[in-house]
Amino acid sequence: MMVSTMEPENVLVFGSMPKTQMIQSSHLVCSNFSKLTNARVFYSSSPLTLMLPLLLLQLSLGSAAILVTFYLLRPFGLPLILAQVLGGVLLGPSLLCRIPGLLNMIFPIRSFLLMDVVSTMGFMFYFFLVGVQTDIWLLKKITKKSFAIGFFSVAVPMILTLGMSLLWMQFNVNPNEKKKVDSLPEIAKAESLVSFQIVSYYLSELRVINSEIGRVALSSSMVSTLCSTCVVTSNILWNQSKDDLSGFFQSICYGIIFASLVCCILGPLLLWEMKHTLGGQPLKQGNLVVLFIAVLMSGFWGHSFGLNIYFGPLLFGLIIPSGPPLGSALVEKLDVITNWVLMPLFFVKFGLAVDIFALSLKTYFKVQFFALLGAFGKFLGASLCALSCQMPQRDAIVLGFFMTFQGVIELDLFRRMKRKQIIGDEAFSAMCLTALIGSGVVALVVPCFYDPSKRYEGYYGRTLAHSRHNSQLRVLVCIHEEQNVPSAINVLATLKPTKQSPIAVYMLHMVELMGSATALLMRQKRPKKLSTRTRGSAPIIDAFKIFEENHDGLVSVSSFISVSPPQTMHEDVFQIALEKGTSLVMIPFYKKFHVGGAVYLSKRSLKIANQNVLDQAPCSVAILVDRGSLKTLHAIWAGWSSSEVAVIFLGGADDQEALALAAKMTGCQNINLTLIRIIYNGDFPDKYMEGIRNDNESLGQFQTNISGNTCAKYWEEVAKDGAGTASVLRTLENQYDIIVVGRRHYDTFPLLSGLTESNENKELGVIGDMLASSDFLGNTTILVVQQHTDNSHSE
Repeated sequence: MMVSTMEPENVLVFGSMPKTQMIQSSHLVCSNFSKLTNARVFYSSSPLTLMLPLLLLQLSLGSAAILVTFYLLRPFGLPLILAQVLGGVLLGPSLLCRIPGLLNMIFPIRSFLLMDVVSTMGFMFYFFLVGVQTDIWLLKKITKKSFAIGFFSVAVPMILTLGMSLLWMQFNVNPNEKKKVDSLPEIAKAESLVSFQIVSYYLSELRVINSEIGRVALSSSMVSTLCSTCVVTSNILWNQSKDDLSGFFQSICYGIIFASLVCCILGPLLLWEMKHTLGGQPLKQGNLVVLFIAVLMSGFWGHSFGLNIYFGPLLFGLIIPSGPPLGSALVEKLDVITNWVLMPLFFVKFGLAVDIFALSLKTYFKVQFFALLGAFGKFLGASLCALSCQMPQRDAIVLGFFMTFQGVIELDLFRRMKRKQIIGDEAFSAMCLTALIGSGVVALVVPCFYDPSKRYEGYYGRTLAHSRHNSQLRVLVCIHEEQNVPSAINVLATLKPTKQSPIAVYMLHMVELMGSATALLMRQKRPKKLSTRTRGSAPIIDAFKIFEENHDGLVSVSSFISVSPPQTMHEDVFQIALEKGTSLVMIPFYKKFHVGGAVYLSKRSLKIANQNVLDQAPCSVAILVDRGSLKTLHAIWAGWSSSEVAVIFLGGADDQEALALAAKMTGCQNINLTLIRIIYNGDFPDKYMEGIRNDNESLGQFQTNISGNTCAKYWEEVAKDGAGTASVLRTLENQYDIIVVGRRHYDTFPLLSGLTESNENKELGVIGDMLASSDFLGNTTILVVQQHTDNSHSE
């Protein structure tokens, strides 16, 4: 037999419910640990009488409830955290456990010992992941504007809510409600806090973390979190010391000593060991075990110092560099097991303490009033401060909404307030319910106020076809990985830089955000000064620098690094494209093909980024399709000796843009350019006449430019349907190094009849997809061009 001291809120939940089997002592629960797993269902023995099978059922129910809730809320664009909280609440007395007998069967009070242990372990690793994903170097980027916004986002709601709570206490004359009224200042403080991790999480879920307002919100919330941490920590330590000033300072000293030990001894030792053991290689199993042991020991020693058991893992996570290689590997290993296996039990335990049917309207509206007052204070402090810093009105309003989000950290604070009996059961349920509803409403409202893509709608005419003949060509080249570099530089090498028309290349290395809550966009001049998050960019930057040096000042290269989730990578692309005035964005296709046309590598997460660029880019776009075996960076320079380039022209704005790109390649002695026009053998409908006239004008101008040029050829082929077009394309077998083609063509175009049904990769268009997946082009590079026109945003 074992005696366990239970947390007060767990006992009170069960004690307040009907038909709950309680013992006389409300603080002691006796459990027989001699029966853990010996279930005999076929011998009339229920597994639910044993602790371990019961725990497994509780874990399964928690994960399943959250998963179902997540899929139900996903069509509305609501994030996972809301599904987690709502799933836990629905399993509790607010819905499922109202069924008679079900509470005592699935969640008997004797099971809370193991539930407490497992959920605490899960929350320890959750705080560790919070620390790992927090980039503390963001503090260096805090400006006066973000500091002011962050400070007033906490100060204004604190003044409003505390002032109102004190006023409420002054005029309260009912002695029966004195305890409830005395808790109002604590409720006011709790509703005024801002969490960086929660704001960052919602920004990522709403896909605005890369936007300009997203970056301001991140840095501002970091300041707000520091202010909130000071308030919460001092409040907790003061309560722990029981109003004893010497005990209060003693707790602070213990915290400082523990933090010094972790940061100055444990952290450097482990990071030194990782640096010498990893050496740029993937994280090994032994390294993971060492780190996990350190997480557990940091919690143990922190608790031994009299600190919160979560403080140690959070602090240890903060000293680990976020992002690749270490932070990304840790998040990848721990994310699923923490968020989908261990943490659901925390939300289940949390939901069991929330009973909306036991909540009186008077208490709910009182708490709701202070919650709304706190949210209004955050909104007012952030938006007014942003307006005073010359931020646009709509952006300031959206920023105010961002600072009102609440999540797991706030809910845990509410739980601790309830355990310390600072607030009662009704106030706790009301605070959790208002946090859930408030964050859900804001998450639904923000997309109606703010759509980052709309700021690109006014930029038309940023195309190669509309650029002046003797002007600088500005190209933004996006790189996902080192293998994209040879093909990209080979395409750039076919362009003809001159003193009158030089080329400005802006290289953007796009790194998928993993293991960090902070997106990054930075200009990089010196590869040797790269941080651990961006060290993999060094070979790519070096390759483009060599390309620049080999063109005697006719080519300039500027390198940028973006670390962001695939859903928002396009924001960094658009920001650079607008700031630098580029006419073309070149992006690698997310698939790579064998020489025979079969796919040998596919990064489907990058498909989202490619599609967003195609849909919203403020200039023309070219998708680079890499075929054949992987090339090394040394193979680039050999490709400059001579290149055979073909342009396929059927008709349409995108083909005209491809023609304009081909015009940049003419006149270069080592480039042999062939323009192949496929002509329809029949009468065009009247709706195509205007487009055909534009096609003829573009072709006439191109023929005039290449007259007398022995390195450029023009020839025509006739076809009457899609089969004829496919036959013409097959004549290109193993003749060209690069083929340029437009992405879109005329609707219901006869030359494409029968080919659109087999278009598997919509991003490449009909012709581009056929060429990319063909088995007769060898290792030819395919460049699919889309002109920036008005309808590019509506497609």
